[in-house]
Amino acid sequence: MPKRFRDLIDRLPREQRERIAVRRDRIMQEISLKQLRRALRLTQRELAGTLRVNQAAISKMESQYDMYISTLRRFLEGMGAKLKIVAEFPDGEIVISQFHQKDRIKGGA
Repeated sequence: MPKRFRDLIDRLPREQRERIAVRRDRIMQEISLKQLRRALRLTQRELAGTLRVNQAAISKMESQYDMYISTLRRFLEGMGAKLKIVAEFPDGEIVISQFHQKDRIKGGA
């Protein structure tokens, strides 16, 4: 009879379980769009339908190194997420607000 992964993890020493949790969290913080879509159990075709584009467009977006922020926002919203851009400095992080304010008035201060 196969063993459940959770049961195997539960048998490990506490220190090892903590190291595994830290590594898992780090991996989950750095994920490609393709990996994220797959983790959400969405096919390219399903996401394409949500975004009203063809499947080839989803494939192209997933392999792009550089894209417009609006494209990334739309892609993520199609998966149920909201985009937040964070600038990481040596002494802290700052959320850049202008990119997640869709209804911003052009030319505002």
